[in-house]
Parts: sequence; C-alpha cells; structure tokens
Amino acid sequence: MRLTFDDAVTAAAEDARAEATRFDAELSGTFEGSEGFAPLASVLLRTESAASSQIENITVGSRALALAEIGLARYGSNAELVVANVEAMQRAVAEAGRMTPAAILAIHAAVMHDQPSADPGAFRSEPVWIGGSGAYPHGAQFIPPHHERIQAGIQDLCAFIGRTDVPLIAHIAVAHAQFETIHPFVDGNGRTGRALVHAMLRHSRTTTRTTVPISAGLLTDTDAYFSALTAYRGGDPDPIVERFSEATFAAIGNSRVLAEELKGIVERWRLDLTARRDSVAWRIVPILLAQPAVTSRMVQERTGVSQPAADRALRHLGEAGILTSTNEHGRERKRDVVWRSDEVITALDGFAARARRARP
Repeated sequence: MRLTFDDAVTAAAEDARAEATRFDAELSGTFEGSEGFAPLASVLLRTESAASSQIENITVGSRALALAEIGLARYGSNAELVVANVEAMQRAVAEAGRMTPAAILAIHAAVMHDQPSADPGAFRSEPVWIGGSGAYPHGAQFIPPHHERIQAGIQDLCAFIGRTDVPLIAHIAVAHAQFETIHPFVDGNGRTGRALVHAMLRHSRTTTRTTVPISAGLLTDTDAYFSALTAYRGGDPDPIVERFSEATFAAIGNSRVLAEELKGIVERWRLDLTARRDSVAWRIVPILLAQPAVTSRMVQERTGVSQPAADRALRHLGEAGILTSTNEHGRERKRDVVWRSDEVITALDGFAARARRARP
C-alpha cells in the first residue's frame, strides 16, 4: 500500500528531518577538550526517557533520577521506572539495524523490568481497552485488536518499518501510531512505541551521535498527540505526522537551550576549578554532565583511580563550589556520601519545565 499525505504535511516532515540531521551534526562541536561530546548525548537520552515516561504521568525530578541511576531509589518508585526506560531507549538504539518482533520484545522487557504483572518481553494474551470501565470495554475510547492478531500485526509493522519509500518523519510517525494501535502489551506500550522512534532515527542515519528527544516535544501538547493517534485510527495519518514534525522542532529548540546552559556551566567551572587540566577532578567533569550525582566508588570505577585519589578530587570539586555532598542514608560512612552538581540538576529541571509548558 502506498501512503499519501497532504503536500504541506510532507514538506514540514522533510524540514523536520533536515533539522534533526543538522542538530545531530552541530552538537559534536558544542563541547571541546576533556568534556567531550558523549556526556551531552547521554543527557539527551535521559531527558527523552523521562519525557516519554511523563507522557504517561510517570514524573520524576532530575535529582531523584540521578540518584536512582546510582542505585539510590525506593523500590517501585517513578525514578526506577524512568531508569528502566533509559535502558529501553539504549536497547532500541542497539537494535536499530533491523527491527524484528524479537527486538520489540527485548525493548519491552527493558521498559517493564521488575514489573511481572506487565509480562515483560511477552505479547499480551488477553483483550485490553483504553478508557471506560476496568471491568468491561463498554464505553472505552479505543479497543485494540484481539490478542490472537498481534503476531501478524507486529510482523506487518516490522515489514513497514523496513520500507525506504516513505519520508522519514512521516514513516516514524505512522509506524509509532500503528504500534500504539496494535497495543501488543498489557502495559508499557507508549514507552516501548516511543523507543522505536529512536531505533528508526538511528537506522536512517538521521542521528548518529545523539538523541533528538521527540517525546519532550510531544509533551508540550499531549492532547494534540493523543488526538492525532485517534485520527490515525480513523484513517487520517496527517495529524500524527504533523504532531511529530512539530515535536521534532520543539525538542531541538529545547535541547539547544540545554546545551548552551551546560556549556555555560562548564565555562564557569573552568574559572572556579584550580586543579591541573590533567587532574582527576577534571576527569570527573564529563561524568557530572552525564550523571549529576556521583559517589567515590562510581568515580573509581569510571576513572580507574584509587579511593584516596577519588575522595581528594571530589573534595576539591566541593571546595570549588562545583559539587555539594550529602549522605542519602543518614550515615557517615564515606561510601554512602553522594556528591551532586546542583547547577546541572537545575539545568535538567529547566529542560523538563520547558517541555511541559503548553504551546500558546
């Protein structure tokens, strides 16, 4: 079947693809020297995962997420759910070569890790519906296909993802909408479906270095996003393509602000930190951009230095006003001390606030 879109919709989608390619290329020059590019790529992957989760009302602050990523989170907390979504995004990018039903199952297994009620990594074997009563589908907003049709639907979707004759952003938007329409899992469909977006972006080579946090763009107007999915199910693909194009531009604009803020933070650190540029303290800097809460043990593992060297470097960063130390367990053992960059956390929270801000 040949998909057709309104000419204006196609043109906007092509502009969005070009902007994503330009953004991916320009960020490689944002940081120089020891700070490197990789930390910013990690930051954007995290922001995308958090925004994708927030679309489903799974909300977490940047500080809580940073602590969760070093194992300091309450079991079953929103922070743990978002960390699982980060892992799913990473798995999706790793599976970018060729999307198969097995790859989709692997992504879902990462999303719903430690949530056995969601049958991680298994297609649903029961009917589900969206809206209405939890006991029966009467009055539901949408009833996905019967579970016996899921395997065939996913096979067809994977074949569609493999096509090369559809404009990229339109291709991604329709694939995502079709996945959400099949609704192949008991839970975690939205987060899994948005992870597929990044597999397709990477496979197309539109992004080669970083993540365009499209979910953060969708978050600016979730009503329009869900309405577009409904329109797609009614036979009109244009609204979901329009929404993805708009979300791409919104996400890139927000990400550029974040990149400049992080660059400014590093420039201030250069003035405040008196350590030699080849010191352990400076080797910690790129870690802080990607992970704004660290421990001595984590620094030792990432840099290969001894505990005394890691402790000295962290104290030096604290004395320079770059890090603040806290004891998250209320005990005084050094291994329990967490060092955090409140500047980086504030910048990440600012990104999230801009993403939540509805369009005028």
